[in-house]
Amino acid sequence: MATFKGFAMKKIGETGWVEKEVPECGPMDAIVRPTCVSPCTSDIHTVWEGAIGERTDMVLGHEAVGVVEEVGSLVQNIKVGDKVIVPAITPDWDDEAAQRGYPSQTTEPLGGWKFSNFKDGVFGERFHVNMADANLALMPEGLSDEAAVMLVDMWSTGMMGSENANIPLGGSVLVIGIGAVGLSAIAGAAILGAGEIYAAGTRPISVEVAKKYGATDIINYREGAIDEQVRELTDGAGVDSVIVAGGNLENTWKEAIASAKAGGTVSNVNYLSGADNVLIPRVEWGCGMSNINITNGLCPGGRVRMERLASLALVGRQDPELLVTHKFNGIDKIEDALYLMKDKPKDLIKPVVILDDIE
Repeated sequence: MATFKGFAMKKIGETGWVEKEVPECGPMDAIVRPTCVSPCTSDIHTVWEGAIGERTDMVLGHEAVGVVEEVGSLVQNIKVGDKVIVPAITPDWDDEAAQRGYPSQTTEPLGGWKFSNFKDGVFGERFHVNMADANLALMPEGLSDEAAVMLVDMWSTGMMGSENANIPLGGSVLVIGIGAVGLSAIAGAAILGAGEIYAAGTRPISVEVAKKYGATDIINYREGAIDEQVRELTDGAGVDSVIVAGGNLENTWKEAIASAKAGGTVSNVNYLSGADNVLIPRVEWGCGMSNINITNGLCPGGRVRMERLASLALVGRQDPELLVTHKFNGIDKIEDALYLMKDKPKDLIKPVVILDDIE
């Protein structure tokens, strides 16, 4: 049996390299060799916070583009040698939840998130993709690996936050947290026709990209409560839509809800961890009667989602590669990139690793 090397979560708080058997390719599936990967803050939550529980020798990573090495006998549209964009979320499209319109939740809540959750992820020499025709998008000409790997989770998640936020044409939007997902939410809000876009964050490199993506005002949360600054900037009105892409469970939800107009929407795309409960402020929520809606979701996956995000990039609506601040070369650099994401230096948004040494 062929084996592959991968960078794994050994247990909560511990990582390391492992050798594993290349997974079997089912009749509807594919085996992919990654050419570019990127670590995510979710990997940090998984390993060092135990956010999804204990995992043993599980290969990490869910952001990749690559080349198809093997396809199952029933795969029709993907062939060996194809360059593909691999969504972070790979649903079971024949599941009941997918037929109800919630493919990310197939088989169980969050069940579409398979890489580095239920099965080995993409930080290795090979990885398995279920339902290849539905979950792999062909890489279009003119899109770099670095840009494409930003689509699979960062753009898909952040723009989902904007899609779920019910932004009216010309409406006002607050984005809390301007890491890669928050920046993608800003990009999405601009594409969807927002007017004023308020971005809450302080990291200089992120502020620069936020403005390029369409932020009209930057809110420094270190200079006072976010909601108080929003009310001041909006003459007391608040905003139509709030997108939560960062912060903490103690203060952020109070400030998010207090920033929204009656009838507005608070859309969460933050991976909530660190406490057992989310505290919703009673008074700011109008004692539960303010018509402020709270919504959330798991990053949309699948082939069509990737094709549409790639189209946005190719026609120049926004540039996903603006999120990439650090580049590494070689599979052994995956560990460095992951720990860079954990340490979060001030000049970091997202690192990528080019895997030109895998055969």
